[in-house]
Amino acid sequence: MNKAVLLVNLGSPDSTSVGDVRRYLNEFLMDGRVIDTPWLLRRFIVGMILINRPKESAHAYQSIWTKEGSPLIVTSRKVQAKLQERVTVPVELAMRYQHPSIESAIRKLVEQKIDKTFLIPLFPHYAMSSYETAVVRVREVARQIAPNMKVVVQPPYGDAPDYIAALADSAANHLEAGFDHLLFSFHGIPERHLHKSDPTGGHCLIAPNCCETASPAHATCYRAQCFKTMAAFVEQAAIPANQCSISFQSRLGRDPWLKPYTDFELMELPRRGLKKLLVICPSFVSDCLETLEEIGIRRRKTFLEAGGKEFAQIPCLNEHPLWLAALEKMVRRFLKNESLT
Repeated sequence: MNKAVLLVNLGSPDSTSVGDVRRYLNEFLMDGRVIDTPWLLRRFIVGMILINRPKESAHAYQSIWTKEGSPLIVTSRKVQAKLQERVTVPVELAMRYQHPSIESAIRKLVEQKIDKTFLIPLFPHYAMSSYETAVVRVREVARQIAPNMKVVVQPPYGDAPDYIAALADSAANHLEAGFDHLLFSFHGIPERHLHKSDPTGGHCLIAPNCCETASPAHATCYRAQCFKTMAAFVEQAAIPANQCSISFQSRLGRDPWLKPYTDFELMELPRRGLKKLLVICPSFVSDCLETLEEIGIRRRKTFLEAGGKEFAQIPCLNEHPLWLAALEKMVRRFLKNESLT
Protein backbone atom coordinates (compact mmCIF):
# COMPACT_ATOMS: atom_id res chain seq x y z
CA MET A 1 0.00 0.00 0.00
CA ASN A 2 1.44 3.39 -1.04
CA LYS A 3 1.11 5.99 1.71
CA ALA A 4 1.40 9.79 1.85
CA VAL A 5 0.79 12.76 4.13
CA LEU A 6 -1.51 15.70 3.43
CA LEU A 7 -1.20 18.88 5.49
CA VAL A 8 -4.23 21.18 5.32
CA ASN A 9 -4.35 24.75 6.59
CA LEU A 10 -7.03 27.43 6.26
CA GLY A 11 -5.90 29.42 3.24
CA SER A 12 -5.26 32.95 2.07
CA PRO A 13 -6.03 35.24 -0.86
CA ASP A 14 -3.70 34.80 -3.84
CA SER A 15 -2.70 38.45 -3.53
CA THR A 16 -3.66 41.62 -1.69
CA SER A 17 -5.81 42.88 -4.57
CA VAL A 18 -9.42 43.57 -3.67
CA GLY A 19 -10.56 41.07 -6.30
CA ASP A 20 -8.46 38.22 -4.91
CA VAL A 21 -9.51 39.04 -1.36
CA ARG A 22 -13.18 39.06 -2.44
CA ARG A 23 -12.80 35.63 -4.07
CA TYR A 24 -11.17 34.24 -0.93
CA LEU A 25 -13.76 35.71 1.42
CA ASN A 26 -16.61 34.48 -0.76
CA GLU A 27 -15.33 30.89 -0.73
CA PHE A 28 -14.55 31.03 2.99
CA LEU A 29 -17.79 32.62 4.16
CA MET A 30 -20.02 30.55 1.86
CA ASP A 31 -18.84 27.40 3.60
CA GLY A 32 -21.88 26.14 5.50
CA ARG A 33 -19.66 25.19 8.43
CA VAL A 34 -18.42 28.78 8.77
CA ILE A 35 -21.71 30.66 8.39
CA ASP A 36 -24.11 27.87 9.24
CA THR A 37 -27.39 29.21 7.88
CA PRO A 38 -29.55 27.97 4.98
CA TRP A 39 -27.87 28.66 1.62
CA LEU A 40 -30.15 31.49 0.48
CA LEU A 41 -29.77 33.39 3.75
CA ARG A 42 -26.02 32.70 3.77
CA ARG A 43 -25.77 34.04 0.22
CA PHE A 44 -27.53 37.24 1.31
CA ILE A 45 -25.35 37.67 4.41
CA VAL A 46 -22.14 37.06 2.49
CA GLY A 47 -23.28 39.38 -0.29
CA MET A 48 -23.70 42.18 2.25
CA ILE A 49 -20.31 41.44 3.82
CA LEU A 50 -18.62 41.53 0.41
CA ILE A 51 -19.72 45.10 -0.23
CA ASN A 52 -17.08 46.67 2.03
CA ARG A 53 -15.08 43.91 3.70
CA PRO A 54 -12.80 42.98 0.74
CA LYS A 55 -11.34 46.49 0.60
CA GLU A 56 -10.83 46.59 4.38
CA SER A 57 -9.30 43.11 4.44
CA ALA A 58 -7.07 43.88 1.46
CA HIS A 59 -5.59 46.77 3.42
CA ALA A 60 -5.05 44.46 6.41
CA TYR A 61 -3.34 41.83 4.24
CA GLN A 62 -1.09 44.52 2.73
CA SER A 63 0.21 45.32 6.20
CA ILE A 64 1.55 41.77 6.70
CA TRP A 65 2.29 40.59 3.15
CA THR A 66 5.86 39.55 2.42
CA LYS A 67 7.95 39.56 -0.75
CA GLU A 68 7.29 35.81 -0.98
CA GLY A 69 3.54 36.24 -0.52
CA SER A 70 1.05 35.35 2.20
CA PRO A 71 2.81 34.55 5.50
CA LEU A 72 0.42 31.63 6.08
CA ILE A 73 1.13 30.06 2.69
CA VAL A 74 4.87 30.73 2.81
CA THR A 75 5.25 29.23 6.28
CA SER A 76 3.06 26.24 5.45
CA ARG A 77 5.17 25.47 2.38
CA LYS A 78 8.34 25.64 4.46
CA VAL A 79 6.83 23.27 7.02
CA GLN A 80 5.86 20.92 4.21
CA ALA A 81 9.40 20.95 2.81
CA LYS A 82 11.06 20.43 6.19
CA LEU A 83 8.68 17.63 7.14
CA GLN A 84 9.39 15.99 3.78
CA GLU A 85 13.09 15.91 4.73
CA ARG A 86 12.20 13.96 7.89
CA VAL A 87 9.90 11.28 6.47
CA THR A 88 10.10 8.74 3.66
CA VAL A 89 6.59 9.18 2.21
CA PRO A 90 5.35 12.04 0.02
CA VAL A 91 4.10 15.14 1.85
CA GLU A 92 1.56 17.35 0.08
CA LEU A 93 0.06 20.67 1.17
CA ALA A 94 -3.41 22.09 0.59
CA MET A 95 -5.53 24.96 1.79
CA ARG A 96 -9.19 24.59 2.66
CA TYR A 97 -9.87 27.75 0.64
CA GLN A 98 -8.11 28.95 -2.51
CA HIS A 99 -4.60 27.76 -3.37
CA PRO A 100 -2.93 25.32 -3.28
CA SER A 101 -6.32 23.62 -3.44
CA ILE A 102 -7.36 20.31 -1.94
CA GLU A 103 -8.29 19.14 -5.43
CA SER A 104 -4.76 19.78 -6.76
CA ALA A 105 -3.20 18.00 -3.79
CA ILE A 106 -5.40 14.91 -4.18
CA ARG A 107 -4.59 14.79 -7.91
CA LYS A 108 -0.86 14.88 -7.12
CA LEU A 109 -1.37 11.95 -4.75
CA VAL A 110 -3.26 10.04 -7.44
CA GLU A 111 -0.41 10.65 -9.88
CA GLN A 112 1.93 9.04 -7.33
CA LYS A 113 -0.45 6.07 -7.03
CA ILE A 114 -1.15 6.78 -3.36
CA ASP A 115 -3.95 4.68 -1.89
CA LYS A 116 -3.67 5.64 1.80
CA THR A 117 -3.36 9.29 2.86
CA PHE A 118 -2.70 10.59 6.34
CA LEU A 119 -4.50 13.91 6.76
CA ILE A 120 -3.07 16.29 9.36
CA PRO A 121 -5.36 19.30 9.79
CA LEU A 122 -3.16 22.19 10.88
CA PHE A 123 -5.75 23.07 13.53
CA PRO A 124 -4.91 21.72 17.01
CA HIS A 125 -8.53 21.95 18.22
CA TYR A 126 -11.83 20.63 16.90
CA ALA A 127 -14.17 23.25 15.46
CA MET A 128 -16.71 22.78 12.70
CA SER A 129 -15.44 25.96 11.00
CA SER A 130 -11.79 24.80 10.82
CA TYR A 131 -10.87 21.20 11.67
CA GLU A 132 -14.20 19.64 10.67
CA THR A 133 -14.64 21.48 7.39
CA ALA A 134 -11.09 20.56 6.33
CA VAL A 135 -11.66 16.88 7.08
CA VAL A 136 -15.06 16.78 5.37
CA ARG A 137 -13.78 18.55 2.26
CA VAL A 138 -10.73 16.30 1.88
CA ARG A 139 -12.95 13.22 2.13
CA GLU A 140 -15.43 14.66 -0.39
CA VAL A 141 -12.71 15.41 -2.92
CA ALA A 142 -11.04 12.04 -2.36
CA ARG A 143 -14.35 10.25 -3.04
CA GLN A 144 -14.75 12.20 -6.28
CA ILE A 145 -11.19 11.95 -7.60
CA ALA A 146 -9.77 8.85 -5.90
CA PRO A 147 -12.65 6.69 -4.61
CA ASN A 148 -10.30 3.85 -3.65
CA MET A 149 -8.03 6.10 -1.57
CA LYS A 150 -8.32 5.64 2.19
CA VAL A 151 -8.03 8.82 4.26
CA VAL A 152 -6.80 8.48 7.85
CA VAL A 153 -7.23 11.59 10.00
CA GLN A 154 -5.04 12.87 12.84
CA PRO A 155 -7.34 13.62 15.81
CA PRO A 156 -7.20 17.05 17.50
CA TYR A 157 -3.94 17.46 19.40
CA GLY A 158 -4.35 20.63 21.44
CA ASP A 159 -3.16 19.01 24.66
CA ALA A 160 -0.83 16.39 23.17
CA PRO A 161 2.53 16.38 25.01
CA ASP A 162 4.61 16.96 21.86
CA TYR A 163 2.48 19.92 20.79
CA ILE A 164 2.56 21.46 24.27
CA ALA A 165 6.32 20.94 24.53
CA ALA A 166 6.80 22.77 21.23
CA LEU A 167 4.48 25.57 22.32
CA ALA A 168 6.25 26.00 25.67
CA ASP A 169 9.71 25.95 24.09
CA SER A 170 8.70 28.53 21.50
CA ALA A 171 7.51 30.80 24.31
CA ALA A 172 10.43 30.26 26.70
CA ASN A 173 12.43 33.42 25.89
CA HIS A 174 9.34 35.61 26.12
CA LEU A 175 8.34 34.09 29.45
CA GLU A 176 11.82 34.59 30.85
CA ALA A 177 11.71 38.27 29.89
CA GLY A 178 8.96 38.76 32.46
CA PHE A 179 5.34 39.86 32.25
CA ASP A 180 2.45 40.98 34.42
CA HIS A 181 -0.05 38.78 32.62
CA LEU A 182 -0.15 36.11 29.91
CA LEU A 183 -3.26 36.17 27.71
CA PHE A 184 -4.19 33.07 25.71
CA SER A 185 -6.11 34.45 22.75
CA PHE A 186 -7.83 31.67 20.80
CA HIS A 187 -9.81 32.14 17.61
CA GLY A 188 -13.48 32.60 18.46
CA ILE A 189 -16.49 30.67 17.19
CA PRO A 190 -20.23 31.29 17.60
CA GLU A 191 -21.71 29.66 20.69
CA ARG A 192 -24.20 27.81 18.50
CA HIS A 193 -21.30 25.92 16.90
CA LEU A 194 -20.58 24.33 20.27
CA HIS A 195 -24.19 23.18 20.56
CA LYS A 196 -24.13 21.77 17.02
CA SER A 197 -20.92 19.85 17.74
CA ASP A 198 -22.16 18.48 21.08
CA PRO A 199 -23.03 14.80 20.50
CA THR A 200 -24.86 14.62 23.84
CA GLY A 201 -27.14 17.51 22.92
CA GLY A 202 -27.07 18.82 26.47
CA HIS A 203 -23.61 19.49 27.83
CA CYS A 204 -21.85 22.42 26.17
CA LEU A 205 -22.50 25.84 27.75
CA ILE A 206 -25.24 24.43 29.98
CA ALA A 207 -23.24 25.25 33.12
CA PRO A 208 -20.33 27.68 33.72
CA ASN A 209 -18.00 24.78 34.55
CA CYS A 210 -19.11 22.49 31.69
CA CYS A 211 -15.55 22.25 30.33
CA GLU A 212 -14.34 20.99 33.72
CA THR A 213 -16.94 18.23 33.86
CA ALA A 214 -16.01 15.03 32.02
CA SER A 215 -18.21 14.40 29.00
CA PRO A 216 -18.12 12.71 25.57
CA ALA A 217 -18.84 16.20 24.23
CA HIS A 218 -15.23 17.21 24.85
CA ALA A 219 -14.03 15.14 21.88
CA THR A 220 -15.62 17.73 19.58
CA CYS A 221 -15.80 20.73 21.94
CA TYR A 222 -13.56 23.57 20.81
CA ARG A 223 -13.91 25.48 24.08
CA ALA A 224 -13.01 22.50 26.29
CA GLN A 225 -10.00 21.75 24.12
CA CYS A 226 -8.79 25.36 24.31
CA PHE A 227 -8.98 25.22 28.11
CA LYS A 228 -6.99 21.96 28.06
CA THR A 229 -4.29 23.60 25.94
CA MET A 230 -4.00 26.49 28.37
CA ALA A 231 -3.91 24.17 31.41
CA ALA A 232 -1.25 21.92 29.87
CA PHE A 233 0.88 24.91 28.82
CA VAL A 234 0.62 26.55 32.25
CA GLU A 235 1.68 23.31 33.93
CA GLN A 236 4.55 22.75 31.51
CA ALA A 237 5.83 26.33 31.85
CA ALA A 238 5.14 26.55 35.62
CA ILE A 239 3.07 29.74 35.34
CA PRO A 240 0.94 30.75 38.34
CA ALA A 241 -2.76 30.31 37.54
CA ASN A 242 -3.51 33.90 38.63
CA GLN A 243 -1.04 35.27 36.09
CA CYS A 244 -2.86 34.12 32.96
CA SER A 245 -6.32 34.05 31.41
CA ILE A 246 -8.16 33.05 28.25
CA SER A 247 -10.02 35.04 25.59
CA PHE A 248 -11.41 34.58 22.08
CA GLN A 249 -10.78 36.80 19.07
CA SER A 250 -12.01 37.41 15.51
CA ARG A 251 -15.77 37.38 16.07
CA LEU A 252 -18.08 38.23 13.18
CA GLY A 253 -21.67 39.43 13.30
CA ARG A 254 -24.01 40.06 16.23
CA ASP A 255 -24.68 36.54 17.49
CA PRO A 256 -22.98 35.56 20.77
CA TRP A 257 -19.52 34.11 20.34
CA LEU A 258 -17.29 32.46 22.92
CA LYS A 259 -16.39 34.83 25.73
CA PRO A 260 -14.50 36.68 27.02
CA TYR A 261 -13.72 38.65 23.88
CA THR A 262 -10.03 39.45 23.32
CA ASP A 263 -10.60 43.12 22.45
CA PHE A 264 -12.62 43.66 25.62
CA GLU A 265 -9.98 41.92 27.73
CA LEU A 266 -7.23 44.09 26.29
CA MET A 267 -9.13 47.18 27.41
CA GLU A 268 -9.82 45.73 30.86
CA LEU A 269 -6.39 44.37 31.82
CA PRO A 270 -4.68 47.80 32.16
CA ARG A 271 -7.52 48.92 34.46
CA ARG A 272 -6.54 46.04 36.76
CA GLY A 273 -2.97 47.33 36.87
CA LEU A 274 -1.63 44.73 34.43
CA LYS A 275 0.56 46.91 32.24
CA LYS A 276 3.12 44.43 30.86
CA LEU A 277 1.25 41.96 28.70
CA LEU A 278 2.30 38.82 26.87
CA VAL A 279 -0.07 37.30 24.30
CA ILE A 280 -0.02 33.82 22.77
CA CYS A 281 -2.39 32.47 20.09
CA PRO A 282 -2.32 28.65 20.35
CA SER A 283 -5.17 27.93 17.94
CA PHE A 284 -2.89 28.95 15.06
CA VAL A 285 0.22 26.94 14.18
CA SER A 286 1.32 29.45 11.52
CA ASP A 287 1.36 33.22 11.81
CA CYS A 288 -1.35 34.75 9.65
CA LEU A 289 -3.69 37.71 9.36
CA GLU A 290 -5.33 36.94 12.72
CA THR A 291 -2.03 36.87 14.61
CA LEU A 292 0.13 39.36 12.72
CA GLU A 293 -2.44 42.05 11.93
CA GLU A 294 -5.38 41.56 14.28
CA ILE A 295 -3.33 40.88 17.41
CA GLY A 296 0.09 42.26 16.51
CA ILE A 297 -1.16 45.59 15.14
CA ARG A 298 -4.78 46.37 16.01
CA ARG A 299 -5.05 44.72 19.42
CA ARG A 300 -1.62 45.96 20.44
CA LYS A 301 -2.97 49.45 19.80
CA THR A 302 -6.12 48.61 21.82
CA PHE A 303 -4.03 47.60 24.84
CA LEU A 304 -1.65 50.55 24.72
CA GLU A 305 -4.44 53.09 24.24
CA ALA A 306 -6.22 51.57 27.27
CA GLY A 307 -3.20 52.36 29.45
CA GLY A 308 -0.96 49.35 28.92
CA LYS A 309 2.79 49.98 28.82
CA GLU A 310 4.36 46.92 27.19
CA PHE A 311 2.80 44.49 24.73
CA ALA A 312 4.73 41.41 23.57
CA GLN A 313 3.43 38.66 21.32
CA ILE A 314 4.72 35.09 21.18
CA PRO A 315 4.98 33.98 17.53
CA CYS A 316 3.14 30.90 16.35
CA LEU A 317 5.01 27.62 16.07
CA ASN A 318 5.74 28.23 12.38
CA GLU A 319 8.91 26.18 11.65
CA HIS A 320 9.94 25.52 15.24
CA PRO A 321 12.06 22.33 15.44
CA LEU A 322 9.90 20.77 18.15
CA TRP A 323 6.77 21.40 16.10
CA LEU A 324 8.39 19.69 13.12
CA ALA A 325 9.37 16.84 15.45
CA ALA A 326 5.76 16.59 16.66
CA LEU A 327 4.51 16.36 13.07
CA GLU A 328 7.16 13.75 12.30
CA LYS A 329 6.01 11.64 15.26
CA MET A 330 2.42 11.80 14.02
CA VAL A 331 3.54 10.53 10.63
CA ARG A 332 5.68 7.74 12.09
CA ARG A 333 2.75 6.53 14.20
CA PHE A 334 0.62 6.47 11.07
CA LEU A 335 3.25 4.49 9.17
CA LYS A 336 3.45 1.97 12.00
CA ASN A 337 -0.37 1.73 12.10
CA GLU A 338 -0.29 2.76 15.75
CA SER A 339 -3.11 4.61 17.52
CA LEU A 340 -3.15 8.26 16.46
CA THR A 341 -4.73 9.53 19.68
